[in-house]
Amino acid sequence: MHFEHLNLELKRYFGFTSFKGQQENIIKNLLKGKNSFVIMPTGAGKSMCYQLPSLILDGTSIVVSPLIALMKNQVDFLRGNSLKDSVAHVINSTLTKAEITKVEKDVLTNETKILFVAPESLVKPSLINFLKSVKISFLAIDEAHCISEWGHDFRPEYRNIRKVIDEINHNIPIIALTATATPKVQEDILKNLKIKDAKIFKASFNRPNLYYEVRKKSKDVLVEIVKFIKKNKSKSGIIYCLSRKKVEELTKTLKVNDIKAVPYHAGLDAKTRSLNQDLFLKEDCNIVVATIAFGMGIDKPDVRFVIHHDIPKSLESYYQETGRAGRDGGEGHCLAFYSYKDVEKLENFLSKKTVSERELGTALLNEMVSYAETPISRRKFILHYFGEAFNEEDDLKKMDDNLRFPKNKIDASEALFLLLNVIKKTNENLKTKEIVKIMVGVNNSIISNHRLQNSSFFGKGSNHDKSSWNSLISQASISGYIKKNIENYGVLKLNEKGIQYLKKQTPFSIYLDKKKDDIDENISNSIINDDNLRDILLELRKKVADKNKIPPYTVFQDASINDMTLKYPVNQEEMKNIHGVGEGKAKKYGTEFIKVIEDYVKKNNISRNEEYTVKSTGSNSTLKLYLIQSIDRKLPLPDIAFAKGMSMDTLISEAETIVYSGTKLNIDYWLDEVFDEDQQEELHQYFLDSKTDDVNVALNEFQGEFDEDEIRLYRLKFLSEVAN
Repeated sequence: MHFEHLNLELKRYFGFTSFKGQQENIIKNLLKGKNSFVIMPTGAGKSMCYQLPSLILDGTSIVVSPLIALMKNQVDFLRGNSLKDSVAHVINSTLTKAEITKVEKDVLTNETKILFVAPESLVKPSLINFLKSVKISFLAIDEAHCISEWGHDFRPEYRNIRKVIDEINHNIPIIALTATATPKVQEDILKNLKIKDAKIFKASFNRPNLYYEVRKKSKDVLVEIVKFIKKNKSKSGIIYCLSRKKVEELTKTLKVNDIKAVPYHAGLDAKTRSLNQDLFLKEDCNIVVATIAFGMGIDKPDVRFVIHHDIPKSLESYYQETGRAGRDGGEGHCLAFYSYKDVEKLENFLSKKTVSERELGTALLNEMVSYAETPISRRKFILHYFGEAFNEEDDLKKMDDNLRFPKNKIDASEALFLLLNVIKKTNENLKTKEIVKIMVGVNNSIISNHRLQNSSFFGKGSNHDKSSWNSLISQASISGYIKKNIENYGVLKLNEKGIQYLKKQTPFSIYLDKKKDDIDENISNSIINDDNLRDILLELRKKVADKNKIPPYTVFQDASINDMTLKYPVNQEEMKNIHGVGEGKAKKYGTEFIKVIEDYVKKNNISRNEEYTVKSTGSNSTLKLYLIQSIDRKLPLPDIAFAKGMSMDTLISEAETIVYSGTKLNIDYWLDEVFDEDQQEELHQYFLDSKTDDVNVALNEFQGEFDEDEIRLYRLKFLSEVAN
C-alpha cells in the first residue's frame, strides 16, 4: 500500500494538515495489516490512529470501547466530519432490536466504516455470528489497560476479546491503545491478546503544561473547592469523587454557591448522564462532579483543572483522570486532596476482597500514597512509575508544588525508633489510628481494653501532633520499615528492615509539608483573619457567657469566632453559614454579634469579600432528621449507627454537628446506661469549670477514667443543656 497521500487523506476527512507525534507511523503500520500496541498519554491523539485507517481501508473496523459516553462522543465526531450518519455506528445495551437491525444493514451494505462495540455486547453469540459475515478491516481495542488485572480499571469482559477474535477470524489485524500502562500492564495486554509480535509505539507521558499539586484534606475541603472554582471563574473543570453520594453532595454545594455544575455517576440513568455530558461539552455548565465513570475518551480540549476530592485507588487512575486537563496544550491545574482517613477507607474496602485482590489493590494504593507523600518532583515520580526517566528542567520547576514549595527535611531517627518500639510492644496488633493515639496520649475503648493507657510508652510522643505521626507512619511504610497486614488489613507490622532498625539505629529523615497559603498564592495574602475584630468578639462572647452563667466556648466555638473575622456576617442568613453555627445558634446568640460586626465594618470602612462566604446546602438534612427522630425514640446509639452503616465515631461526629449548630439532643437514656450518677456529676462539673471543650484536655484531666467516645458523648449532653 502506498502512503505518499496520507496527509491528503487526513486533510480530506478531518481537515488537519499534519499528524501529531507518532500518529503517522502507527497508521502506516496498521495499513500494512500488522499488529500495533499504542501507549500514548491522554490528549496525544490515540483515536485518530484507528479513525483514519477505518475510513481508508475496505470493510468495517470494529472498535471495542468500555463506555457508552466514549462511544457516543466518537460517533458524533465522525458523523460531524462526514456527509452520512451511517459512517459510524455503535452497538451496546442501549439500542432497541430495530436499531440494531438498522446498524447491521448499514454494515452489510458497506455504508458503515467504523463500528463501536461494548465488550459486553461483543461476547454475545448473536453479534459474533453477525460479525462472521462482515468484511472486517481490523479490530481496535481502546482503553486496553482494562484487560489487565494490574490496570486501574480492570474489566473482566476484556479478557474474552481474544477468544471472540479467534472465533470470528484469527487473522484480523489488532491495534490495542491505552493512555496508562506500566511495564507490568503492558506485558499483560500483549500476552492476553496474543500479539507479542506487535510493534510498540510509546509516546512520552510527560505533560509539561500540567501543574501537579497535592493538599492535605481538611474539614473545610468543600470551602476550598468553592473558593478555587470562583478564582478560576468561567474555566471548565472536572471534580472526581470516589462515591456517588459525595458527587451529589458536592454538586448541590456548588449550585447553591452559584456555580454551574452537573453530577455524573453510574447511579444516574443513561439519558441523564448523556444530557449532563452534553451540557459540559457545549459549555452550558462549567463543572462536572463525577465518579471515575466519567471521562474515559471525553474530548474536551479546554478543561482547565481537575480536582480529586478523594485520593484515587491507583496512580494509573490518577494519571488518566488528570490527563483530562489542558489537552489543547493550555494551562491545566491538577489538584488532589489527600487524607489518612481516605486511605483507611480504601484499605477497609480492600479488606473485603480476596487475598490476591487485596495484595494487588494494596500495591496500587501504596504507590498512590507514596505519590501524595513524596518530597521530590511529582512529575518525576509519575514518569518513573511509567518507566520513563525525567530530568527536572528549569522551565518545569514552577509546574509542581514540591518544586515550587520545597518540603522541610527533618531528622526523625528517634521518632522512628519510638514508633517501631510501640508497634512491637503492642504485639503488632493495632491499626494506625490506635498507634497514633498511643503516641500522643489519647485514650479510646480499644486502648482501654488492652490497658495500654497505663503503659510506659503511652503519650511518649506527645511532643508531636497526630498529623506528624501519621506522616511518619506513611513515610516509614514507603521506606520499608513497616507494613500493613493483609489478612487483618490496616494492622501495623514490622518488616525485616524495621526489626533490624531496632537492633541498630541508623539516620532516618522525613519531609514535612511546608505551610502554604490558599490555593492561588497570588491572592492568598488577602485571606487574613481580623485580629482586632477577634478580640472584640471574644470579649463579647465572655460577656454573653457570664450573663448566662455558662462557659464561653458554649456560646460560639473558637473556630466559629475565627470564621466571623474572615467573613464579617452582617445578617442572620450569613451568620448561619459561619462554621459551626446553625439556625438555632444564630437566633439565640447571633443578634448581638451581628450588630457588633456591622458597626465594626462601617467604622473601619471594610470591604467585605463575598468570595469567602461559601454557602452550605444543608445536604445532610435527611441524616440529621433521622438522627434526631431516632434519638427522640430513644433507640440505642449503636443500633442507629448500624442502621446507617456508620461507625460510632461517625455517629458522634454527626451528632456534634447538630448540637454545635444549636439543636438540642436528649441522649440521657443512653448516658444512663454508660455512666452512673457520680460520673455524670463529675463530668458536668468539669465542663462547667473548663475553659475549653477540647477532648484531649479532658482525657488528660481524667487520666484514663473515661475513653474518648465517652467524653464526647457527655459533652453532647452538656452542650445541649447548657449552650442550646
